[in-house]
Amino acid sequence: MKTKNIFTIILLLLSISFYAQKESSDPKREKIKAYKISFLTSELNLTSAEAEKFWPMYTTYDDKQFDLRHKKMKTYLRKLKDENVNALSEKEALSLLNQIENTDDELYALKKKYNSELKRILPAKKIILLKKSEDDFNRKLLQQYRDKK
Repeated sequence: MKTKNIFTIILLLLSISFYAQKESSDPKREKIKAYKISFLTSELNLTSAEAEKFWPMYTTYDDKQFDLRHKKMKTYLRKLKDENVNALSEKEALSLLNQIENTDDELYALKKKYNSELKRILPAKKIILLKKSEDDFNRKLLQQYRDKK
């Protein structure tokens, strides 16, 4: 049992270092990512075979989702802040709405593809546990953020 956990932790650390080298992103984001991986590792109790297939796929999905949500959506939100919404013409508002809908469609397609791939790696019960654990992590992170203020 301990060997399995040690192997999972080593795999986890290797994947973190690989992705940290791959992208030189925000140190806060990297810290949150490492914390999230640690949290999910303890919650999911993956076998070493599951972990070996799961973590590379999960980090790829998480990065793509982050790019869609933060890069594209931030662009839209900046537009809404920079330009008064009331000052937008109907044509500009429709264009912005279409861009937002397209991003939502991309996120949905990404999630559907991820879930399909996930079903080949993990049993349904662990996939549900993953969803719950991600929600728990997000609540915990938000609570820590609120406590700091």
